[in-house]
Parts: sequence; C-alpha cells; structure tokens
Amino acid sequence: MTNKERGMMNFVNGTCTAFDIQYSAFGIHYSKDYIMGKKKEYDLENRLVDFAVMILDLSEKLPKTYAGNHLSKQIVRSGTAPALHYGEAQGAESKADFVHKMRIALKELRETFVCLKILYKKQYLSKEAVKKAANENNELIAIFVTSIETTKQNMNKK
Repeated sequence: MTNKERGMMNFVNGTCTAFDIQYSAFGIHYSKDYIMGKKKEYDLENRLVDFAVMILDLSEKLPKTYAGNHLSKQIVRSGTAPALHYGEAQGAESKADFVHKMRIALKELRETFVCLKILYKKQYLSKEAVKKAANENNELIAIFVTSIETTKQNMNKK
C-alpha cells in the first residue's frame, strides 16, 4: 500500500501516512500526540461538523466569479459530505456496510483536499485559513484510513 493510499496526503513533500510521527499539510508540522486526540477533540462527529462549518465559511469568502462559484459549490459538496456519510456509517447494517460508507466519506475528504490545494495555489483566500482547513482535512483523512483498516482487520480475524 502506498503512502497516498494509507491516508495523509501532503503536497509539500508527498510523503505522509496515518502512522508518521510528523504530520504536515502546507508545511505546518504537528506531533503524533497532537493529531491523535491528546490535545485535539476526538469526537469524530463533532470534528466533522466543525470541519463542514469551516468549509462553508471558506466558501462564502470566495469571489463571485465563474471560477469562484464553481469552486465554492464543489468544496461545499465535498467538504460537508463526510459528516453526513459518517452519520450513515453509524447506522451501518454490517461491518462491510460500515467500511463502504467510511470509504465514501474518505473519498470526499480527499476530493476536498484537492480543492483546498487549488484554493491555496490560486490565493483566493488567506493562506492561513486554507492551511487550517487542510490540516484538519489531513487529520480526518488519517482517522478515516485508520478506522477503515482496523475494521477490515477485525473482519478478517473471524
């Protein structure tokens, strides 16, 4: 499995996984303890809702141009979807259904990351605001990857 498939993506150096000691997005590094919940709220549903609100706030600040409107609509869809898919996953009918729903949420998070990368490079918004969203996005990706891997391993034990 490649680093990209394992989870955390980093377009600064391209090498980050959910298990690295240092996590990075846009060149900002945090320790594993900071990421894995010791200094960060770990209630996943609340984090996903807060992330969705952060994305909505960013989208409202985009310029009202053709490109700005397009990116705004795109990031609103992909940035709010993980919270909704996670809610569906909580009501999954089986572990396989749970994994499927979590993978859909993970795909949306990865799509959001690419959109944030575009916004960062285009400089429609402050770099710090985009960095903050991208860091939270990366942390959520790592959590989802780990959760999916753990569930799959537990499914294979039976």
